[in-house]
Amino acid sequence: MKTASKPASRKSATAHFPKIGQIAYEGPATKNPLAFRHYNPDEVFDGKPLSEHLRFSVAYWHSFRGTGADPFGSGTITRKWEQGKDEISVAKKRMDAAFEFFQKLQSPFWAFHDRDIAPEGRTLAQSNKNLDKLVAHAKALQKATGVKLLWGTACLFTNPRYMAGAATNPDAHVFAYAAAQVKKAIEVTQELGGENYVFWGGREGYDTLLNTDLKREQEHLARFMHMAVDHAKAIGFKGQFLIEPKPKEPTKHQYDFDVASGIAFLRTFGLEKHFKFNIETNHATLAGHTFSHEIEVAASQGLLGSIDANAGDVLLGWDTDQFNTDVRELTLAMVSILRAGGLGSGGLNFDAKLRRQSIDLDDLFHAHIGGMDSYALAFKIARQILADGQLDAFVAERYSSYDGGYGAEIESGKATFKSLEKLVLGKLGEPKLRSGKQELLENLISSYLHG
Repeated sequence: MKTASKPASRKSATAHFPKIGQIAYEGPATKNPLAFRHYNPDEVFDGKPLSEHLRFSVAYWHSFRGTGADPFGSGTITRKWEQGKDEISVAKKRMDAAFEFFQKLQSPFWAFHDRDIAPEGRTLAQSNKNLDKLVAHAKALQKATGVKLLWGTACLFTNPRYMAGAATNPDAHVFAYAAAQVKKAIEVTQELGGENYVFWGGREGYDTLLNTDLKREQEHLARFMHMAVDHAKAIGFKGQFLIEPKPKEPTKHQYDFDVASGIAFLRTFGLEKHFKFNIETNHATLAGHTFSHEIEVAASQGLLGSIDANAGDVLLGWDTDQFNTDVRELTLAMVSILRAGGLGSGGLNFDAKLRRQSIDLDDLFHAHIGGMDSYALAFKIARQILADGQLDAFVAERYSSYDGGYGAEIESGKATFKSLEKLVLGKLGEPKLRSGKQELLENLISSYLHG
C-alpha cells in the first residue's frame, strides 16, 4: 500500500524549500525542531499505520494563500513563488511549492476552495477555464507525489456578489450563480479523487432580521443542498457531503450555528441521509461549546464526518484559526472520535494559519509539526484511556439503573407516568443522591496526560 511517507516519483525542478528536507520521526527525546516527536506515520495501530488513522491534511487557503493580514492591517507574509505577472503561471508555481511542502511534511492529504487554486475571471466561464488548468496541474502533482485530496469546496463568501449570502441570497440571480459555481466545484473535486465535499456557509445567515425572511432563506438553502445531492448522483460522485457549522462571523447569525442546529436543519428538510459534519474546533468554541461536545453530538447521531484541526484564542472572540497544541483538549476529542469508530473518509485538516509575525518559510513547518505531534500524542493517550476502561466503566455504572427492571422499561417505552408513580409511591420512595465524581475523573485524565 502506498503511503505519504514513501519518496515521491518526481522532483520539482526548483526547490521552494531548499534548506528543509523531509520531516522525519525522531522520537520524544529529539532536540531537532524540524522533526516529529510523536507522529510516526508508519507506526502501526490495529493493523493500520498512524497516517491512515489520523489522515492529516494541509489547508491550501491558509498555508498557501494566507498573507498574515488581519482586520487591522495588511499582509506581512510574502513568498518568492508569488512573483510573476501571469496569474496562471503564478498559480501553478504556488501549487508546485504546496506539493513540495506536502511531501516534506509527509501529509497524505490536502484540501482547497476553488478560488484558492485558480484566479477568478471576469466571467464564470473564464473562472471555470482557469480552474480547469489548475485542476489538470494538481492531478499531475497528485499522481507524482501520492498526495490525495481530502475535500474540495467552493468559495461563496469573498466576492461582493455574495455579500448577502449565496444560497440564502434574496436575489435569485446570485442563487443561480452560486449553484453554477458549486456544480463546477463538485465536478473538479470528483476529477481529483476527492473523498469528501464540504459546504461552509460563510455568509448563509443574516445581519439583521429587519430585512430578512428567515423561513424563506432556510428553505432556499435546503433546496440548494438537494440540488447538490441530485447533481452528485447524476455525475456519479461518491464522496461524502459535509456541513461545517459556524455560529457567527462574518454574519451575526449563521444558519449552520452548531452541530445540533445543523442536525435539526437536515432532518427538517430530509437531507440527513446525505450529509455528515465537518467540525472545526474554533467554530465549536465560538458557539459556546467544547470541541468534544460537538464531536459527541454528531457521533451520537452517526453524523461525524471530518475535523478542521485548529483552535481559537481564549481571550479573543473571533475566528483566529490557530494551530492546536493543547494535548488535553485533543485527547478528550480523540477519545470521542475513537469511540465513534474514527473519521471514515474524513480526516484532520489543518484549517489553521500562521500568526501575523510568523513570516519565515520554516514557520510553516513548525506550525504543522506542532499540530501533527499534538494530535498523534493525543491519539496514543486516548487509546490508552479506552483500553484501560476506567472512564467507560464509570459511565456505564452511572447509568446501570437503566440496564434492567423499570429502568429498562423506561428506555424501551413500556413504562408510563402511571406505572412509575406507583413505584415511587410504593417501594422506591425518595432517590438517594449520588456523586458525579467529576474531580476524580479529571484527576484520572491528568494521570494519563502527566504520568
